[in-house]
Amino acid sequence: MLPKSVKIVEVGPRDGLQNEQGLVSLTAKVALVEQLADAGCTVIETGSFVSPKWVPQMADSAAVFKKIKRQNHVRYTALTPNLLGLEAAIEAKVDEVAIFGAASEAFSQKNINCSIAESLARFLPVIELVQKHQLPVRGYVSCVLGCPYEGDVSPQKVAEVSQQLMNMGCYEISLGDTIGSGTPVKTQLMLDAVLDFIPKNKLAVHFHDTYGQALANILIALQQGISVVDSAVSGLGGCPYAKGASGNVATEDLVYMLHGMNIETGINLKRLTQAGLNMMQALGRQSNSKVALAITA
Repeated sequence: MLPKSVKIVEVGPRDGLQNEQGLVSLTAKVALVEQLADAGCTVIETGSFVSPKWVPQMADSAAVFKKIKRQNHVRYTALTPNLLGLEAAIEAKVDEVAIFGAASEAFSQKNINCSIAESLARFLPVIELVQKHQLPVRGYVSCVLGCPYEGDVSPQKVAEVSQQLMNMGCYEISLGDTIGSGTPVKTQLMLDAVLDFIPKNKLAVHFHDTYGQALANILIALQQGISVVDSAVSGLGGCPYAKGASGNVATEDLVYMLHGMNIETGINLKRLTQAGLNMMQALGRQSNSKVALAITA
């Protein structure tokens, strides 16, 4: 049974821009967030409160939150990997925070130098402070359909990590195909395992489009009744772990597909496309969205 409407979590300003090599101006970031809100996006991942040493592109997240003209119907969210980041996020008046865990031990060890269990334990003080401030917490699980270091990832491991994040207090779990290697059959098997433990109304999917499989995988999730999908305007966000990765699924392509299936999103495709084109102009390159290119041809 397909959902009647889908909530799109727009991750372009954070997951999309964080891997950009050249620094994107504060003005361009603020304009992008505001234009996405004007297009009808109701959840916008606006920044990340991480060490500028590791992710220099996100060093001005506090300034972005301060400068944007907020709209009442929009939730402006941020990634907070530790207590220091969370305190900065609270000061910036974010509406929601996100924490993350990997479904792959190798990925966890290579990237944050600790096991999955240790990485989740590090978030306990973050969750405690979040709950004191009554902020909603979202949990990301990365590498749900493959890992750049260990290859295939067990669907049971994805279910286990998802359940742990849910038990820690996350209201929603976003299942991320970090390297974009998943296919519809793999997606089905992974979702079958996770849905044994977590209800569909607590799940979201987050597919990178490295191998051109993202929309097909999203369709599988929709058929399972999942109605929250992460995407990035213009397909921003190349993955640093996958050679030739083309980033997140483009929001324009997702909206076009959903509207063509009579599934409501509340997003104006024309305005969304323009927001993406404006950012790509600032970056000096062409959009990764097939729909944007077709509309403007």
